[in-house]
Amino acid sequence: MKINVITLGCSKNVVDSENLAGHYADAGHSVFFNRDTNDCDIVIVNTCGFIGDAKEESINTLLEQIEKKKHFDRRHSSDGRRRRLVAVGCLVERYRRELGDELPEIDAFYGVRDWDRILADSLTFFNDPKFDLHCKRKLSTPTYYAYLKIAEGCDRACSYCAIPSIRGRYESRPIDELVDEAKRLVADGVKELILIAQDTTYYGIDLYGRRRLGDLLERLATESGAHWIRLHYTYPTDFPPDAIAAIARHKNICNYIDIPLQHVNSRILKSMRRGIDREGTIRLLADIRAKLPDASIRTTFIAGYPGETEAEFEELLDFVREARFDRMGCFAYSPEEGTPAYALKDDVPDEEKKRRVGELMAVQEQISLERNMSLVGRELEVVIDRREGDYYVGRTEFDSPEVDDEVLIAAESNRRLQVGRFYMARITGAYENDLIAQLC
Repeated sequence: MKINVITLGCSKNVVDSENLAGHYADAGHSVFFNRDTNDCDIVIVNTCGFIGDAKEESINTLLEQIEKKKHFDRRHSSDGRRRRLVAVGCLVERYRRELGDELPEIDAFYGVRDWDRILADSLTFFNDPKFDLHCKRKLSTPTYYAYLKIAEGCDRACSYCAIPSIRGRYESRPIDELVDEAKRLVADGVKELILIAQDTTYYGIDLYGRRRLGDLLERLATESGAHWIRLHYTYPTDFPPDAIAAIARHKNICNYIDIPLQHVNSRILKSMRRGIDREGTIRLLADIRAKLPDASIRTTFIAGYPGETEAEFEELLDFVREARFDRMGCFAYSPEEGTPAYALKDDVPDEEKKRRVGELMAVQEQISLERNMSLVGRELEVVIDRREGDYYVGRTEFDSPEVDDEVLIAAESNRRLQVGRFYMARITGAYENDLIAQLC
């Protein structure tokens, strides 16, 4: 059978889809990711239900697939083939009953912890006698990088976030299990491991009674064989110092930390239930930069949180100017049912939220340009992601795939670069979101 897995939302969803696809492939089926042609026997949409825009994208994708399912069923009415359309993931976990009532054309709905039921039900649909729950993942990313999900769920209680109610309590995966998976991925050609969880810095508390992200990084750096190891989704409260030490100690751990701060004003941070204030945030950044002077720090902020005054927004704006982050994203506050902040008055108009997001990103663009210009003349290792026209497009250790800056290297007629390979390059120019380089 042909199975199409469509993944929406974050990299944690990507891993879930890849695990699911691996089981189907192991059972002998042809599995595709986001296949455009309307020829698959089963389509699985792994939905996102985090914020308003993501929910809208998920609903639109489901409606689109319902129409394709109708067309498929009509086209195959004479030979008895019928497409099975399945919705899984976060949106289903939040709104299973409502989706079932509104979209009866969908054959089945499964939440975020129903993976064994999805397999059992769908493989029974295909008359498969058994399946192996411990088979390999089928990667949807390019073969040279992969996400390594180190934990599921979240124990934080951030006021604006629905993830704990969707994903449940924090569950760390054992270190040995993660190291084994990392070794398998590297043996299959993966060179860059990107560590993800809802909160990677919380890793280990539930399983070992203390934070063990530093220990995990040490094991992965020394045992996995990965060329690059990258850390995403860290949390500022109680940031483990041994994780910073591990990054400083090992060359194959990228000088890169993704640390969503969300705001800097102490009153807003308290209302957000972030467990840290302005002073604590500034101390943490100073500590990271003192111990990792070359580190690229990526962060995100929320603009227009309930009650955010113009003065508090200006404080955030000034902080961005002073902190000079290497990479930054910003989102307009989205009220989400079931979260503590949902009870607060959403008193910042949408247009004002957009203005604040735009102003923050305009400041960051200038900072990004200046920081990129400071790299001109340096020789850096670059991994090649693809070729576009007259350029090879790659990344340095300071940038994560799909979300950060890229390096453009002019293609030479006498030298062909390989995607997924690492090369030394000298930075010769810079823009807000791109670097220009030539091979050394």
